Amino acid sequence: MRNILLLLFIFSLTLFAMAKKPNANNSDIDDWDYNATTQMDSNRKSRRMPMATMAAPMMKMSAKSMGFSVGGAKDADNFYENIKNGYLPKLKSITYEGVFYDHYFKSPKSGVCETLFCPTYTTHSSENLYTKEKEHYLSVGLDSNIKPSDFQRKKLNIVVVLDISGSMSSPFNKYYYDKKNTPNEEESKRSKMEIANRALVGMIGHLADEDRLGVVLFDNQSYNAKPLRLIRETNIEATKKHILELKSRGGTNWSAGYRNGIAQFKTLKEGLKDANIYENRIIFITDAMPNLGELSEDGLFALVKGASKEGIYTTFIGVGVDFNNDLVEAVSRTKGANYFAVHSSKEFLQRMDEEFDYMVTPLVFDLQLKLLSEGNEIEAVYGSPDANRATGEIMYVNTLFPSPTKEGKTKGGVILLKVKDAKDMHLQVSYKDRAGKSYESTQKVSFKNSSDQSIKKAILLSNYATLMQNFTIDMRQSCHDKVNRDIPIFELQRKCMIYPPDRPVYNLVKTWERKSCPLKISEGYKKLLPLFLRDFKTKSAEFGDESFEKEIKALETILSLKSEATNGLVDDWKSER
Repeated sequence: MRNILLLLFIFSLTLFAMAKKPNANNSDIDDWDYNATTQMDSNRKSRRMPMATMAAPMMKMSAKSMGFSVGGAKDADNFYENIKNGYLPKLKSITYEGVFYDHYFKSPKSGVCETLFCPTYTTHSSENLYTKEKEHYLSVGLDSNIKPSDFQRKKLNIVVVLDISGSMSSPFNKYYYDKKNTPNEEESKRSKMEIANRALVGMIGHLADEDRLGVVLFDNQSYNAKPLRLIRETNIEATKKHILELKSRGGTNWSAGYRNGIAQFKTLKEGLKDANIYENRIIFITDAMPNLGELSEDGLFALVKGASKEGIYTTFIGVGVDFNNDLVEAVSRTKGANYFAVHSSKEFLQRMDEEFDYMVTPLVFDLQLKLLSEGNEIEAVYGSPDANRATGEIMYVNTLFPSPTKEGKTKGGVILLKVKDAKDMHLQVSYKDRAGKSYESTQKVSFKNSSDQSIKKAILLSNYATLMQNFTIDMRQSCHDKVNRDIPIFELQRKCMIYPPDRPVYNLVKTWERKSCPLKISEGYKKLLPLFLRDFKTKSAEFGDESFEKEIKALETILSLKSEATNGLVDDWKSER
């Protein structure tokens, strides 16, 4: 009898120990702490997370080779989706770096690359299609010495800040302030909230066991929905289920959501957010419908800059055609920041499969290119959100991210400069790595009319982006944005190819909480665009790839419109060409 009682006692102790011991996958914690019917204190602290018991292996990149692309926009999809749905795009929905990132560029090899970043230079002169003036360009290829087998992304501490405000209830192909939510297509019936939820669930699938995930939600307040916790200690399937059940409601308070995102990082001990071991990043998912105050010293813009100084970088993921690029484009000038657009959960998941590790791994900071030789100057910079910080002698880029490479070509791997004269140049490049170590090198570049395909492709695409930005500016002069008409110094065929930031009206085109503008074309642009389209098709065919479909489709869609000479639009064509 005594032996039986002893065996029962041992058996009960074993059962108790098993109940306390985490399961083999350590995924028994459902730490979701948000109820859509209950408001939570936005300053409430998350529960303390268990300490990791062992270091996780770093994730290796899957690319065959590596290059770089700049931070900022990683597509121009919002521009194309607006045109597709019959809306006049917002000005900042198309950027040079966003257009470049839809294409691959091959840099000419010039010696052995022995440092993290190795710029390669190519020069070319081309004739302006409309003015016949000679224009001179310098391309900067963004190469690296990193072999894919040597590259490993760090462990991730990611806090997702998700917009659940009322505007997220509208279909992703409609403007919220239009209040016309009657789409016909099956995919279009999905709300921005549903697309955002699916995108977030798909992105979570790319996290490893030793990564950490936290979730903050915001409407007119913010809510700590999930504390930062190791993936291997989290019931991820339960977390995904909770995310898919989220519904939109309330107003919009970006800053409150972002502050709570930063606060989650403060729950970690210093060793668990060491920048030498961890990537610390906020992923902000929104339809970007804030107010102008977010660009103030106390708004989101300041918060993102402050977080960057602490080694917490930000990725914006924009959902819907009414995604406000104006604010996000400004925020993306911050060190370590980038942004993407989402218009289809399927397309976004495909992108995450290919590029997730890239989007969370900034490697080069504070890149400067300086012209040391006298008698030349930089007239324009194409391909950096910090182009407005360039001077006649200096080009500045705040961040380079690793970028997919195939067949020796890097996605978005170029920056293009327009220079005043076709003269030899002495170039000095400087940058910092993640540890803050500075690098500098000087090189002489002899100006010659290169036959390199990549610089020709960059020139063609920069001309396209210039034309589309100017088209957007001019068409918005008859929209509810009430942009003042430019003083007619230049005839249209010259004005349409002016570097847009040089136009006085450029910084006046702001599109905040507005209704949509219908896609229109003036009689002048109706006569101007066919010449560009013919030239674009001819030149793009020479590159032997099919990556120009988006650009061509957009031009053809605009040209299919009936021209209008009403509502302030006039026939401003000044040539019989």
